[in-house]
Amino acid sequence: MGKGKVLLGMSGGVDSSVSALLLTEKGYDVIGISMKLFDYSGRGINTQMGGCCGIDLIDDARLVCAKLNIPHYVLDFSEPFRKQVIDNFIVEYNRGRTPNPCIACNTYIKWGEMFDYAEKLECDYIATGHYARIIDDSGVYKLLRSRDKDKDQSYALWGIPSAALSRTIFPLGECSKKDVRKVALERHFRNADRPESQEICFVPDNDYAGALRRWSKSDSPAFQPGPVYNAAGEKLGEHKGLAHYTIGQRRGLGISSAEPLYVLKIKREDNSMIVGKDDELLAEKFTVSSVNLLIEARDVTERLTVKIRYKHQDSPATVDFFGDGMTVTFKDPQRAITPGQSAVFYSGDYVIGGGIIDEVIE
Repeated sequence: MGKGKVLLGMSGGVDSSVSALLLTEKGYDVIGISMKLFDYSGRGINTQMGGCCGIDLIDDARLVCAKLNIPHYVLDFSEPFRKQVIDNFIVEYNRGRTPNPCIACNTYIKWGEMFDYAEKLECDYIATGHYARIIDDSGVYKLLRSRDKDKDQSYALWGIPSAALSRTIFPLGECSKKDVRKVALERHFRNADRPESQEICFVPDNDYAGALRRWSKSDSPAFQPGPVYNAAGEKLGEHKGLAHYTIGQRRGLGISSAEPLYVLKIKREDNSMIVGKDDELLAEKFTVSSVNLLIEARDVTERLTVKIRYKHQDSPATVDFFGDGMTVTFKDPQRAITPGQSAVFYSGDYVIGGGIIDEVIE
C-alpha cells in the first residue's frame, strides 16, 4: 500500500531530482512539477542563464521524471510570483532595504500557490529538495535544521505556515550534499554534476541594481544620486543611487579614505547614506515585523539563538513581543544587521519562527 500522493517541486537541479528518487523508493505516489516563475521576454536576460525557469533545467526535471516513470508538469506561477516576490523586491529596495526574494518565494509560492495546487490534485503532501527536517513530536510537527549543517537551508523556511508542516516532506533532511551527488551519479542523472546556483532566479547575473532597473520604472527613486555622510554628519561625497548598496558593503563606494569605509545606514527618507569604520557596524538590538511563529507564542523562551543572514552563525538573544512585532536583543553585538533581511529564531536545532528585520535600535 502506498504512503500517499506527493506533489514535488522540481527545479531541475540535483537536489529535487534525488528527492523524487527517494520518495518513489519509499512508496510515495509522486507528481513532479516545475514552476515557470517569470517571463524573460523584454527583460534582456539570456534564457540559458535562467535559474529555475531555464529551459535546460526544466528539461532535466522532465528527464528525471521519465526515468522514474512519474508524471511531470510545468505550471505557470508567473503572475503571483510577480506580485508576491518581484514587486516586494522593488518596493523594499525603493525603501532603502535589502530583501531576500528566496524566502518570499518559499512562503508565498511554494507554500502558497504550490500548496493550493496540491489541494486541487488531492495530494496528501508537498515536497521540495530543501536541506531541512520535519519531525512529529507527539502529534506536533516541528521544523529542524538539516543534518548537513554546511548545507542547512532552514533559515529560508521560517515563513512556512505551522499548519502546513504536517503535510510537508523534506527527503534530503538526513542527507549530505556529497551523498546526494553520489546517488545521482549512480542513477546516471544528467544533472548529477551540475554546479549549484548561488543566484536569485530572476537575477541570473547577480546584478541586483540591473535587475531592479529591468523590473521597475525608469524613474525609480532607488537610482537617484544623493549625499554620503559619516556618522558625525560630515559630507564625504555622492552615491549613485541607493539600489547599488547594502549594509556592510565596502567596495564600490567611490569615496577616498585613509582607512576602509563601510555602509552603516541607508536613509530612504532623505536619499542619503552613512558610512563609517567596520566596528561601527556592530549593534545589539533591532525590531522585527511580519513575524511567523512555528510554536505557540507562550512557549517562546529566552533561551534562543537568532540568525540574521543565511551564512550568519546564530547568536544568543532575547526577544520581547509588542503588538504584531518583536524586539530582539543579542547577548553580544552583531555585525551589519540589515533591514529587509530575515531574523530566524532557533532553540538548538529547532526553528521557532522568524520575521523581517525592520529597524536597528541604536
